Amino acid sequence: MRISTLLTLVVVLIAGTGASATAFAVDDMSCHFLPMADSSADLRHAQSVGLLYSENTLNTLEYLEHYHSVALNGAKNAGLDPRISAAFVDSSDPQRAINWLTASLQKHFGTVTLYDSLDAVVQARPDVVVMLDTYNQLVTKANRKVEARFIAKFYDANLQYIGKAEGIQAKELPSVWVRGKAAPEIAAQINQQTELQVNALKQFDASLKALVSQGDAGQVATNQ
Repeated sequence: MRISTLLTLVVVLIAGTGASATAFAVDDMSCHFLPMADSSADLRHAQSVGLLYSENTLNTLEYLEHYHSVALNGAKNAGLDPRISAAFVDSSDPQRAINWLTASLQKHFGTVTLYDSLDAVVQARPDVVVMLDTYNQLVTKANRKVEARFIAKFYDANLQYIGKAEGIQAKELPSVWVRGKAAPEIAAQINQQTELQVNALKQFDASLKALVSQGDAGQVATNQ
């Protein structure tokens, strides 16, 4: 694998993704909930969920799709070691987190329906409204910090806050753009991006399970 080929791929990644990743760090919601007192409602398995994506989530999906597209194009370059290109492609999968998080919600609730606006979800009147806020940052030559942040905020039918589930992981990786590194070592470092995302998603699962279990326990206590 020629290091110049790897650097060429990196230059494209920097141009297309570096500035975007920084912009997405702002915790900006596409739907703004009015400040209200915390809800006394419990979360239970039979409830219907109306799901909304925050502006962070929409921007992150766009960021990952672009990074992934560049990685796929780089994989077509015969001069790039396939282990490295595969690591870039896998770690930037734009659907991994969304599919995982949706499946996690579906596991714990009766139905989960995605809506494109707050007005639409208010009209539908689900038992619970969930604002899903996600953020990913991947490596470029100018950035060695990898971050995955997945947060689901839960509100009752009156949009009063119930609680949140979250999974957050961040790590500073050694630079992969050092001359003399072997391809397996570079690929292993890039694969740490995928491992970090999966660890954050597993942390989210545990957090969600604990949150719903609290609601189930409260319901059992009320019924006794």
